[in-house]
Amino acid sequence: MASTRPPVTRALGALALAACLIAPTAAARAQAAQSPDPVVARANGVEIRQSDLAIAEDEVGANMPQMPPDQKREYLITYLADVVVLAQAAEQQKLADRDDVKHRIELERNKVLMETLLQGVGQAAETDEAMHKVYDDAVKQVPSEQEVHARHILVPTEDEAKAIEVELKKGADFATLAKEKSKDPGAAEGGDLGYFTKDQMVPEFAEVAFKLDKGQISDPVKTQFGWHIIKVEDKRTKPTLTFDEVKGQIENYVSHRAQADLVQKLRSAANIERLDQPPPPVADPSTLNPAAPAKK
Repeated sequence: MASTRPPVTRALGALALAACLIAPTAAARAQAAQSPDPVVARANGVEIRQSDLAIAEDEVGANMPQMPPDQKREYLITYLADVVVLAQAAEQQKLADRDDVKHRIELERNKVLMETLLQGVGQAAETDEAMHKVYDDAVKQVPSEQEVHARHILVPTEDEAKAIEVELKKGADFATLAKEKSKDPGAAEGGDLGYFTKDQMVPEFAEVAFKLDKGQISDPVKTQFGWHIIKVEDKRTKPTLTFDEVKGQIENYVSHRAQADLVQKLRSAANIERLDQPPPPVADPSTLNPAAPAKK
C-alpha cells in the first residue's frame, strides 16, 4: 500500500539530494541559466528545477499515493521544498559536522558516482554496430519452427461434434457455425485461434492440427476441454522478430553486459579486504615440508 505521509516526513532521508540543491556554485548557476531546464520553484532562495522533479520521483516514487499528473507535480515540488528547508535547518544546527552524517553523505556520493559511471558505460555500449551484432548472432541461434493458423469449434459431446461435421461437409461456413455452436471463448471471432506453435496447444489438438493441410477440416478430436472440429487456415515457418521489434531488449542487454564487464574488471583489480571474517588458519608446517619434525 502506498504511503500517504506528507512529503515533509520523508525529507530527512534525502541528504544527498539536499546537498545538490542547497549550495549550487556560481558556475552551476550560470550553466543552468543557459539550459532548457526551467526553474519551477524556489525554497528560501534555492532553485528547484524541472530535472529535480525526475530525481525526486526516483527517490520517493514507490511511496507516493496514486494521483493525477498535476497533483503528482505539486507533491514532488512540495517534497523538494521540504528537503531544502529541513536541510537548511540541519545545517544551522551543524548536523553536517557529525561523523555519522558525514558517513551517510559519503555513501550517497559514492552511489551517485557509481550510477553515473555505469549509466555512461551502458549508453556508450549501445552502438548500432554492437546491437546489430547481438541481433544477428541471436537470429542464427533461433531454430526454424512451424506455425499453424487454425479455427476450431468446441462442444461438450462427441455426438454434437459429429453433427457439426455433417453440416460442414454439406457446405456450411466454418466461422458461422463456430459463432453459433462453439463453447470456446473465441467463438465470437469464428473460432479463430490465430497462429500457434505445436507446444502452445494440448498434445491431442496439436497433433491433429499440424498434420492437416491448408483448408482441411478434421474429424472430431477429444481433449480435456471437450470435442473439437479443427480447420487449418494457413501453415508457415514462424517469422523472426525484426531488429526494431526487439531493439529495446537488445539495448538493455548490451548496456547491462557492458556494465557487468566493467564491474567485474574493477572488482578483480581492487584490493577488497574482509574484516568481518577471521583470517584463514595457518597451515601446519609438517604438511608443507615432509622433513619438518612432527608435532608432539
